[in-house]
Amino acid sequence: MPLALYLLALAVFAMGTSEFMLAGLLPAIASDLDVAVGTAGTLTSAFAIGMIVGAPLMAGLARTWPARSSLLGFVLVFAAAHVLGAATASFPVLFATRVVAALANAGFLAVALTTAARLVPAGSKGRALAVLLSGTTAATIAGVPAGSVLGTTLGWRATFWAVAVLCLPAALGILKGVPAGPDRGDEPHRPALRAELTRLRSRRLALVMLLGALVNAATFASFTFLAPVVTGTAGLSDLWISVVLVLFGLGSFVGITVAGRVSDHRPDLVVLVGGPLLLLGWPALAVLAHRPAALLVLVFVQGALSFALGSTLITRVLYEAAGAPTMAGSYATAAFNTGAVVGPFVAAASLGTTFGGLGPLWVSGLLVAVALLVAFPFRSVVAAGGRSAGADG
Repeated sequence: MPLALYLLALAVFAMGTSEFMLAGLLPAIASDLDVAVGTAGTLTSAFAIGMIVGAPLMAGLARTWPARSSLLGFVLVFAAAHVLGAATASFPVLFATRVVAALANAGFLAVALTTAARLVPAGSKGRALAVLLSGTTAATIAGVPAGSVLGTTLGWRATFWAVAVLCLPAALGILKGVPAGPDRGDEPHRPALRAELTRLRSRRLALVMLLGALVNAATFASFTFLAPVVTGTAGLSDLWISVVLVLFGLGSFVGITVAGRVSDHRPDLVVLVGGPLLLLGWPALAVLAHRPAALLVLVFVQGALSFALGSTLITRVLYEAAGAPTMAGSYATAAFNTGAVVGPFVAAASLGTTFGGLGPLWVSGLLVAVALLVAFPFRSVVAAGGRSAGADG
């Protein structure tokens, strides 16, 4: 894999740390800004909403800009949003900074996904995506737990400052590793924006986007509210939140790495094996969450299965959107983050039911079940391998 992919992954690491770090900071933010934990959880949805809106919007605006300039600008805006978020004492302002940061993140990821796909042979998009998203899994392994420890010891604001500082080497990596290149809109045979947007009418593309959104919704539904499960249901101390996040991150790294090796040519294998196991895992975690040992094991397993299945479906989005070379990354980003909006929103509502703090885990199981029911009649689309069937039929 090209060195530029790993440098892009460094920036994704900084952004992934920000996107996931709230899972360990929600109680502290809620207490400091005098809001309910469920309300604080909407910060995750705010970020995801910004990602959904920002992915196609930013990709459309930046489609004729040089990739390096676009990526650098998005990283700097992202850093500035975290500086303001760290300094504010207002929840609405913090909410707004999360949206702005998400817009920058969405633009970066949309351009980065497209850039990554161009750096490798046509049948290796899954491996390229795995390298790029390894920045996200590294964030869950190291960045998010470190942020949780930092937030516990120095306050949640320190974590926001740390993310802003983390953007600086990422920006340097972009300058050093991504070629300046010409404007992407000047490349020969580049489709018009209208033609790329028309690709969204593809039923195959819509299907894999929906499946990716559902699986990611399941992931975020539980991941966002893991901290209360650790300290409440399992009865562990606050520092164990970091341990649980590390285990989830390690699992996600294993899952995305394995899936990256097979998702280009055998996506059906990942879905047929990982889907049912993921479906069984969320209810199992809900039932056994009061047992710390079972909690730790299942968190690792669910992290692996969630990211293996999710990254495979997002890879299918890139293949099915092959006719939209500058916008394909934005479609994948939008699908991924639609789930990040829906999951925490539904999970927050479940907290007030008889399931209590375990509600998000049951919600995750339900969302995976819906995804598998939707996917079953269209198995041939998911099993298409490193290609798109072209016609929707």
